[in-house]
Amino acid sequence: MTAGAPAYDGGVRHFLRDDDLTPAEQVEVLDLAASLKAAPFSRRPLEGPRSVAMIFDKPTLRTQVSFGAGIAELGGNPMLVEGRLAGIGIRESVEDVARVLGRQVATVVWRTFAQADLETMAAHAGVPVVNALTDDFHPCQLIADLLTVREHKGTLAGLAVAFIGDAACNMGNSWLLAGATAGMHVRVSAPEGYLPSAAMFDRAAEIGATTGGSATAVADPQKAVAGADVVVTDTWISMGKESEEAARVAAFAPWSLTEDLMSHAAPDAIALHCLPAYRGKEIAEAVLEGPQSAVWDEAENRRHAQKAVLAFLLERSTPPPTGTAGTGGAA
Repeated sequence: MTAGAPAYDGGVRHFLRDDDLTPAEQVEVLDLAASLKAAPFSRRPLEGPRSVAMIFDKPTLRTQVSFGAGIAELGGNPMLVEGRLAGIGIRESVEDVARVLGRQVATVVWRTFAQADLETMAAHAGVPVVNALTDDFHPCQLIADLLTVREHKGTLAGLAVAFIGDAACNMGNSWLLAGATAGMHVRVSAPEGYLPSAAMFDRAAEIGATTGGSATAVADPQKAVAGADVVVTDTWISMGKESEEAARVAAFAPWSLTEDLMSHAAPDAIALHCLPAYRGKEIAEAVLEGPQSAVWDEAENRRHAQKAVLAFLLERSTPPPTGTAGTGGAA
């Protein structure tokens, strides 16, 4: 699959990384999310109910509850597939699991480790596949984040976003791509060795050349935050990095989102954190619970954003022929 090209598979649309949506499609999904937030039961593409497989290989709270509630509101049946019992990639190959699921459900939502496994699932399922988080990207979170920013700011294009802390992670990558797609100016600040790859910056620059957005690395966190409309942080100890906790806490201390650091942003700036948050480490209690925090709106908006993603993919996908993958749960 070519990076940046819409994720198609024989007429089926997927959402595997942030740049699977064009700028116009991103706006369409955000508009739909806003309308579904205002009228939660106005779109019912899963009426039947059709089932959506939800697979969680990593710990989850917001992803599980927001997808589960959202699928039900779309008229569907949220089917929890226990990843450990299924043994995907261990007991059975990803390809075989994909072919089985595609005959039972309308969509597959997978929160897992390897982006390559997700792409294999999409190549073989015959139904839309949604990235509910991988080690490389967290695109559904970014739709929720952008919806939250738009609610608070009224617009996205031209806004300055500072992402501080551990940027060599799925959220750092996704903010570069989704922010550039929205025409935003994303400044990433992290200690040496904790920045997104050069390939991510190059892809963001490629997108930004068409939208007016940009992506830059700024070493000094105060300079990165200066005048920013949005300040974003994330946990310093991502899943799988627990053994590095002591070293990371020491390295990232200057990038902690304290009241002092937040004071360098625009007076009406908002603070975002995708949660779970570790108060006193990557974010201060006073910022997380303070008047500039939009974190709880952001958490709620996962449901509305993901409903929009599911509706968009289902309505843009061509159903497979009868008797092939994807017919299970089809209307």
